[in-house]
Amino acid sequence: MEYSVLGSSGEKVSRACLGSMTWGLQNTQQEANQQLDYAMSKDINFIDTAEMYPVPPSPGRFGHTEKIIGNWLSLSPTLRSKIFLATKIVGPGLGYIRDGANITGETVIGAIDDSLKRLQTDYIDLFQLHWPNRPFPHFAKHKPGRITFTDLDAEQEEQGMLEILKALDTCVKAGKIRYCGLSNDTPWGLSTYTKLSKAHNLPKMVSVQNEFSLLHAKDWPYLIETCVRENIAYLPWSPLAGGVLSGKYLNGQFPKGTRWTLEQRNGIFRNTPAVHAATAKYVELAEKIGITPAQLALAWCNQVDGVTSSIIGATSLEQLKENIDAFDIHLSQDAINDVHDIFAQYPVPF
Repeated sequence: MEYSVLGSSGEKVSRACLGSMTWGLQNTQQEANQQLDYAMSKDINFIDTAEMYPVPPSPGRFGHTEKIIGNWLSLSPTLRSKIFLATKIVGPGLGYIRDGANITGETVIGAIDDSLKRLQTDYIDLFQLHWPNRPFPHFAKHKPGRITFTDLDAEQEEQGMLEILKALDTCVKAGKIRYCGLSNDTPWGLSTYTKLSKAHNLPKMVSVQNEFSLLHAKDWPYLIETCVRENIAYLPWSPLAGGVLSGKYLNGQFPKGTRWTLEQRNGIFRNTPAVHAATAKYVELAEKIGITPAQLALAWCNQVDGVTSSIIGATSLEQLKENIDAFDIHLSQDAINDVHDIFAQYPVPF
């Protein structure tokens, strides 16, 4: 397993980051332990979770994934020092979490304390804002006109961001978190946080975690260039586009127990004719190369300039092994060219 430096933090993290959002719903504690143990045996040191997991989220399962990781950590006192652990605070919208309110300085501090308890640890390596307070063009809201940017009071938004940074600074100084980052944010959000950090001598956002895959590459090139120039790690989530790039949903299939068979908070917005047409071509190309479709998608994402670590997830140990093996695959230039020929036909399939 290769490693990259996580932005300005200076910390080295594995190119594959183990995601955890299925643990507590599609996966049991025992299965999560097996995944964690296997990932560590393959030299993965980067683990990502969130207070709202598992997904799809619900009031009855809130915080369960963090508890599962905490239970695993409690099995051995030596485990904690071997991993780089990341979690997130939810943005507004979930009524059963802090009444669906915006992220504030006060809620940041409270969420960090609660995550520490569930994770059974004294510190969090990377604490991220799961999504912004303002309207944002993510979760299938990226098509022109879905967000009205001119309605935003930018000055008021910046004041809220400054309050959040001050709370994060308090937690860094208290030793509760080491670094902070963003998720589902934009070049403006990232640049504004960077500006405020410099102006007020507050912690810098060292990473941004956004959806990025062969079916959803809107962050290239603008946000990724911002990350490179500002020394901020870019962390793709859902590099398999919710599993569809594995090919398992082709021809109208909904395999039992898969994510698309579960109720989705935002609907199954990736289920479009263009998505399936593009996926069929990627599956054909993977067969030509001699790798699995999932490995093609992950190997491509791993080779995108500016990507620091890709967040992978699996509901079985076999899937996890297949996904981790993708990070040992180097796609030839001919293969990359073939990928981009398909991408040019389906640049925004959902």
